[in-house]
Amino acid sequence: MSGSDDSGENGAELPELLAARRRKLEALREAGVDPFPHAFEDVTPIGELRAEFADLAAGEETDRRARVAGRLAASRPAGKMAFLDLLDRSGRLQLQARIDELGQEDFERLTSLDLGDLIGADGTIFASKRGELTLRVERFQLLAKSLRPPPEKYHGLKDVETRYRQRELDLIANEEARDLFLMRTRAIAAARRFLDEHGYVEVETPVLQPLYGGALARPFTTHYNALDRDFYLRIAT
Repeated sequence: MSGSDDSGENGAELPELLAARRRKLEALREAGVDPFPHAFEDVTPIGELRAEFADLAAGEETDRRARVAGRLAASRPAGKMAFLDLLDRSGRLQLQARIDELGQEDFERLTSLDLGDLIGADGTIFASKRGELTLRVERFQLLAKSLRPPPEKYHGLKDVETRYRQRELDLIANEEARDLFLMRTRAIAAARRFLDEHGYVEVETPVLQPLYGGALARPFTTHYNALDRDFYLRIAT
Protein backbone atom coordinates (compact mmCIF):
# COMPACT_ATOMS: atom_id res chain seq x y z
CA MET A 1 0.00 0.00 0.00
CA SER A 2 1.17 3.47 -0.81
CA GLY A 3 2.33 5.72 1.96
CA SER A 4 0.33 8.63 0.49
CA ASP A 5 -2.51 10.36 2.32
CA ASP A 6 -5.03 8.40 0.22
CA SER A 7 -4.00 5.19 1.95
CA GLY A 8 -5.44 6.61 5.12
CA GLU A 9 -2.36 5.80 7.18
CA ASN A 10 0.80 7.73 7.98
CA GLY A 11 3.82 6.04 6.40
CA ALA A 12 5.71 6.03 9.70
CA GLU A 13 2.76 4.41 11.50
CA LEU A 14 2.01 1.78 8.87
CA PRO A 15 4.51 -0.88 10.08
CA GLU A 16 2.98 -0.78 13.58
CA LEU A 17 -0.55 -0.97 12.14
CA LEU A 18 0.42 -4.03 10.10
CA ALA A 19 2.06 -5.61 13.14
CA ALA A 20 -1.06 -4.94 15.25
CA ARG A 21 -3.26 -6.68 12.68
CA ARG A 22 -0.96 -9.68 12.61
CA ARG A 23 -1.08 -9.85 16.41
CA LYS A 24 -4.87 -9.94 16.16
CA LEU A 25 -4.57 -12.73 13.58
CA GLU A 26 -2.46 -14.83 15.93
CA ALA A 27 -4.79 -14.09 18.86
CA LEU A 28 -7.73 -15.37 16.82
CA ARG A 29 -5.88 -18.58 16.00
CA GLU A 30 -4.94 -19.07 19.65
CA ALA A 31 -8.64 -18.66 20.53
CA GLY A 32 -9.53 -21.43 18.10
CA VAL A 33 -10.98 -19.13 15.44
CA ASP A 34 -10.12 -19.97 11.82
CA PRO A 35 -9.34 -16.55 10.26
CA PHE A 36 -9.62 -17.88 6.71
CA PRO A 37 -12.46 -20.45 6.50
CA HIS A 38 -13.13 -22.07 3.15
CA ALA A 39 -16.88 -21.55 2.73
CA PHE A 40 -19.93 -19.62 3.94
CA GLU A 41 -22.99 -20.93 2.12
CA ASP A 42 -26.50 -19.60 1.38
CA VAL A 43 -25.65 -15.90 1.43
CA THR A 44 -28.24 -13.38 0.21
CA PRO A 45 -26.79 -10.38 -1.67
CA ILE A 46 -27.40 -7.12 0.15
CA GLY A 47 -28.91 -5.58 -2.98
CA GLU A 48 -31.65 -8.25 -2.99
CA LEU A 49 -32.52 -7.51 0.64
CA ARG A 50 -32.70 -3.78 -0.07
CA ALA A 51 -35.04 -4.43 -3.00
CA GLU A 52 -37.20 -6.80 -0.94
CA PHE A 53 -37.60 -4.35 1.96
CA ALA A 54 -37.57 -1.06 0.07
CA ASP A 55 -40.95 -0.12 1.58
CA LEU A 56 -40.19 -1.14 5.18
CA ALA A 57 -41.32 1.64 7.52
CA ALA A 58 -38.98 3.19 10.09
CA GLY A 59 -38.96 1.15 13.29
CA GLU A 60 -40.74 -1.81 11.70
CA GLU A 61 -39.67 -5.33 12.71
CA THR A 62 -39.84 -8.45 10.53
CA ASP A 63 -39.38 -12.17 11.12
CA ARG A 64 -37.34 -12.48 7.92
CA ARG A 65 -34.08 -14.28 8.63
CA ALA A 66 -31.13 -13.56 6.36
CA ARG A 67 -27.50 -14.51 5.96
CA VAL A 68 -25.16 -11.88 4.53
CA ALA A 69 -21.44 -11.57 3.94
CA GLY A 70 -19.13 -8.74 3.00
CA ARG A 71 -16.38 -6.36 4.03
CA LEU A 72 -16.57 -4.41 7.28
CA ALA A 73 -16.73 -0.76 6.25
CA ALA A 74 -17.56 1.02 9.52
CA SER A 75 -18.02 0.28 13.21
CA ARG A 76 -19.87 2.45 15.72
CA PRO A 77 -19.82 1.00 19.27
CA ALA A 78 -22.41 2.39 21.68
CA GLY A 79 -22.06 0.79 25.11
CA LYS A 80 -23.72 -2.62 25.07
CA MET A 81 -24.71 -2.21 21.45
CA ALA A 82 -22.80 -1.54 18.23
CA PHE A 83 -23.71 -0.66 14.66
CA LEU A 84 -21.52 -1.85 11.81
CA ASP A 85 -21.68 -1.30 8.05
CA LEU A 86 -21.24 -4.34 5.82
CA LEU A 87 -20.38 -3.86 2.16
CA ASP A 88 -20.70 -6.43 -0.62
CA ARG A 89 -20.64 -5.99 -4.41
CA SER A 90 -24.38 -5.22 -4.49
CA GLY A 91 -24.65 -2.64 -1.71
CA ARG A 92 -24.25 -1.67 1.93
CA LEU A 93 -26.20 -2.93 4.96
CA GLN A 94 -26.20 -1.85 8.58
CA LEU A 95 -25.66 -4.53 11.22
CA GLN A 96 -26.83 -4.19 14.82
CA ALA A 97 -24.89 -6.17 17.43
CA ARG A 98 -26.17 -6.44 21.01
CA ILE A 99 -24.30 -7.88 23.96
CA ASP A 100 -27.46 -9.57 25.30
CA GLU A 101 -27.90 -11.37 21.96
CA LEU A 102 -24.30 -12.37 21.24
CA GLY A 103 -22.86 -12.69 24.74
CA GLN A 104 -19.89 -10.80 26.12
CA GLU A 105 -17.14 -12.77 24.37
CA ASP A 106 -18.64 -12.76 20.86
CA PHE A 107 -19.72 -9.13 21.19
CA GLU A 108 -16.20 -8.05 22.08
CA ARG A 109 -14.77 -10.18 19.29
CA LEU A 110 -17.08 -8.62 16.72
CA THR A 111 -16.48 -5.04 17.84
CA SER A 112 -12.70 -5.60 17.92
CA LEU A 113 -12.57 -6.59 14.24
CA ASP A 114 -10.69 -4.25 11.91
CA LEU A 115 -12.12 -2.28 9.02
CA GLY A 116 -11.57 -4.30 5.86
CA ASP A 117 -12.17 -7.69 7.54
CA LEU A 118 -14.56 -9.97 5.68
CA ILE A 119 -17.35 -11.35 7.85
CA GLY A 120 -20.60 -13.30 7.51
CA ALA A 121 -23.63 -12.73 9.71
CA ASP A 122 -26.99 -14.35 10.41
CA GLY A 123 -29.96 -12.54 11.89
CA THR A 124 -33.34 -10.90 11.37
CA ILE A 125 -34.20 -7.86 9.26
CA PHE A 126 -35.73 -4.67 10.67
CA ALA A 127 -35.72 -0.94 10.00
CA SER A 128 -34.06 1.33 12.53
CA LYS A 129 -35.90 4.36 13.98
CA ARG A 130 -34.19 6.42 11.29
CA GLY A 131 -35.46 4.06 8.60
CA GLU A 132 -32.13 2.35 7.92
CA LEU A 133 -32.45 -1.28 6.81
CA THR A 134 -30.63 -3.31 9.46
CA LEU A 135 -29.74 -6.91 10.28
CA ARG A 136 -29.91 -7.77 13.99
CA VAL A 137 -26.92 -10.09 14.35
CA GLU A 138 -27.54 -13.42 16.08
CA ARG A 139 -24.38 -15.15 14.87
CA PHE A 140 -21.34 -14.07 12.90
CA GLN A 141 -18.22 -15.62 11.46
CA LEU A 142 -14.90 -14.12 10.41
CA LEU A 143 -14.35 -15.07 6.77
CA ALA A 144 -11.01 -13.40 6.07
CA LYS A 145 -8.76 -11.30 8.28
CA SER A 146 -7.56 -8.14 6.54
CA LEU A 147 -3.86 -7.68 7.23
CA ARG A 148 -3.56 -4.23 5.64
CA PRO A 149 -5.64 -1.14 6.52
CA PRO A 150 -8.12 -0.01 3.85
CA PRO A 151 -8.19 3.50 2.34
CA GLU A 152 -9.28 5.99 4.97
CA LYS A 153 -12.95 5.75 5.99
CA TYR A 154 -13.88 4.43 2.55
CA HIS A 155 -14.31 8.01 1.33
CA GLY A 156 -12.53 7.12 -1.89
CA LEU A 157 -9.03 6.67 -3.18
CA LYS A 158 -7.98 9.76 -5.13
CA ASP A 159 -4.31 9.27 -6.01
CA VAL A 160 -4.27 8.20 -9.68
CA GLU A 161 -0.95 6.38 -9.44
CA THR A 162 -2.15 4.28 -6.49
CA ARG A 163 -5.50 3.58 -8.17
CA TYR A 164 -3.81 2.21 -11.30
CA ARG A 165 -1.05 0.27 -9.57
CA GLN A 166 -3.19 -1.16 -6.74
CA ARG A 167 -6.53 -1.94 -8.33
CA GLU A 168 -7.69 -3.84 -5.26
CA LEU A 169 -7.65 -0.60 -3.23
CA ASP A 170 -9.51 1.23 -5.99
CA LEU A 171 -12.22 -1.46 -6.06
CA ILE A 172 -12.55 -1.38 -2.25
CA ALA A 173 -12.72 2.39 -1.95
CA ASN A 174 -14.52 3.65 -5.05
CA GLU A 175 -18.06 2.57 -5.89
CA GLU A 176 -17.73 4.06 -9.39
CA ALA A 177 -14.67 1.88 -10.08
CA ARG A 178 -16.58 -1.24 -8.94
CA ASP A 179 -19.54 -0.35 -11.17
CA LEU A 180 -17.26 0.12 -14.19
CA PHE A 181 -15.48 -3.15 -13.44
CA LEU A 182 -18.77 -5.06 -13.30
CA MET A 183 -20.11 -3.29 -16.40
CA ARG A 184 -16.99 -4.28 -18.37
CA THR A 185 -17.29 -7.89 -17.19
CA ARG A 186 -20.96 -8.06 -18.23
CA ALA A 187 -20.21 -6.48 -21.63
CA ILE A 188 -17.47 -9.03 -22.38
CA ALA A 189 -19.72 -11.90 -21.25
CA ALA A 190 -22.56 -10.61 -23.47
CA ALA A 191 -20.24 -10.37 -26.48
CA ARG A 192 -19.02 -13.92 -25.88
CA ARG A 193 -22.58 -15.24 -25.57
CA PHE A 194 -23.61 -13.53 -28.81
CA LEU A 195 -20.64 -14.96 -30.73
CA ASP A 196 -21.12 -18.43 -29.21
CA GLU A 197 -24.78 -18.43 -30.25
CA HIS A 198 -23.78 -17.56 -33.83
CA GLY A 199 -21.27 -20.38 -34.18
CA TYR A 200 -18.02 -18.52 -33.62
CA VAL A 201 -15.13 -20.28 -31.88
CA GLU A 202 -12.85 -18.45 -29.46
CA VAL A 203 -9.15 -19.16 -30.09
CA GLU A 204 -6.28 -18.30 -27.78
CA THR A 205 -3.35 -16.65 -29.53
CA PRO A 206 0.24 -17.30 -28.36
CA VAL A 207 1.40 -15.37 -25.31
CA LEU A 208 4.94 -15.10 -26.74
CA GLN A 209 5.21 -13.71 -30.27
CA PRO A 210 8.14 -13.22 -32.68
CA LEU A 211 6.86 -9.72 -33.60
CA TYR A 212 5.62 -7.28 -31.02
CA GLY A 213 2.56 -5.06 -31.25
CA GLY A 214 0.85 -2.58 -28.99
CA ALA A 215 1.68 0.72 -30.72
CA LEU A 216 4.09 2.76 -28.58
CA ALA A 217 4.10 0.44 -25.57
CA ARG A 218 7.55 -0.95 -24.73
CA PRO A 219 7.38 -4.74 -25.04
CA PHE A 220 8.58 -7.30 -22.52
CA THR A 221 11.37 -9.27 -24.21
CA THR A 222 12.56 -12.76 -23.39
CA HIS A 223 14.91 -15.23 -25.05
CA TYR A 224 13.45 -18.57 -26.17
CA ASN A 225 16.34 -21.00 -25.60
CA ALA A 226 14.84 -23.90 -27.57
CA LEU A 227 14.59 -21.73 -30.72
CA ASP A 228 17.52 -19.43 -29.89
CA ARG A 229 15.33 -16.42 -30.69
CA ASP A 230 14.01 -13.37 -28.91
CA PHE A 231 10.24 -13.32 -28.32
CA TYR A 232 7.87 -10.64 -27.05
CA LEU A 233 5.03 -10.85 -24.55
CA ARG A 234 1.79 -9.99 -26.33
CA ILE A 235 0.22 -6.69 -25.31
CA ALA A 236 -3.11 -7.01 -27.13
CA THR A 237 -5.10 -10.24 -26.91
